[in-house]
Amino acid sequence: MQLTVKKSVGLLAAAGAVLFIAGKVRTTHAKPEAQMQAVLDELKKLGAKSFETLTPGQARRQATPADAVKALLKRQGKSGAPAAVAKVNDKDIEGPGGRIPIRIYTPQGTGPFPVIVYFHGGGWVVADLDTYDASARALANAANAIVVSAHYRQGPEHRFPAAHSDALAAYQWVLDHAGEFNGDAERIAVAGESAGGNLAAAVTIMAREQNLKLPVHQLLIYPVANYDFDSESYIENANAKPLSRAAMRWFFQHYLNWHTDGESRLISLVNDGNLQDSPSATVITAQIDPLRSEGEAYAGRLRNAGVAVDYRNYDGVTHEVFSMAAVLDKAGDAQQFAGQCLRQAFAAAPVGQVRH
Repeated sequence: MQLTVKKSVGLLAAAGAVLFIAGKVRTTHAKPEAQMQAVLDELKKLGAKSFETLTPGQARRQATPADAVKALLKRQGKSGAPAAVAKVNDKDIEGPGGRIPIRIYTPQGTGPFPVIVYFHGGGWVVADLDTYDASARALANAANAIVVSAHYRQGPEHRFPAAHSDALAAYQWVLDHAGEFNGDAERIAVAGESAGGNLAAAVTIMAREQNLKLPVHQLLIYPVANYDFDSESYIENANAKPLSRAAMRWFFQHYLNWHTDGESRLISLVNDGNLQDSPSATVITAQIDPLRSEGEAYAGRLRNAGVAVDYRNYDGVTHEVFSMAAVLDKAGDAQQFAGQCLRQAFAAAPVGQVRH
């Protein structure tokens, strides 16, 4: 099925040149800092191609930024071993379209622990639990919480709202079963990166509308928050790596049924006009990322609705930076910032009783 996108591109000169936006002239000089560029160089050496030049099957098999980090660590003579946690357990849970793979990361300590339901990125089309293993481990340690990393059905085989329905099912399962893995059902947060950040926010919206217990916090890392290819950051970063404007069009084409799906409040989060009862949020964006403007805009919409929001943008880095703490200082800072915000939210929530 071919999706027709609705937005037109603005006039764009070469990267670092003059941009003409709505009659105004803007110059952008954003370049990746040295540590970030080293990862991008490794990704290029691994042969990663632009998503829009590939089929979904090819895109799922090619090298990822996570692979680039491992390659860079090897080049630097450093260990590529994952960050240690106390326990990792894989299992499947029942979802609306079949079994949903989840991975439960338990930090050191005795618990009961607060729980983070985490959704990986990949444009609802590519990536899996392994691709974002580093992020889940980092959050478990930084927030001293159990992380339940949940997979979901992906397009084009399963189109909107399949991934969103699976995400809500995973959240519901954690609400019902947290005590079985030493989690505290009274202290559950949602988190995600990119398309996963969109899913985390959408779960909050769906939970509110279905009268489910709301998460105590939402961590949204460069979330997809608007179906708009003409934002300031889309134009500035039209040709950015590893995520470009064309790549985002490709992801939407493979997940949405029609362009009208893009107007849904579950895709264009900024369209939700009922945010006042939302839980507190942490929103993280990257400067060299088409999604920066919409992440910032959604943080603003939440704040204007009276929601407590911590927003931080990281200059000189790109999409996918969050998982790169092994080779990139700003990624480590972002992980600690996210962990601190989560800890504060968990501390403010009542502590429940573990059910066995």
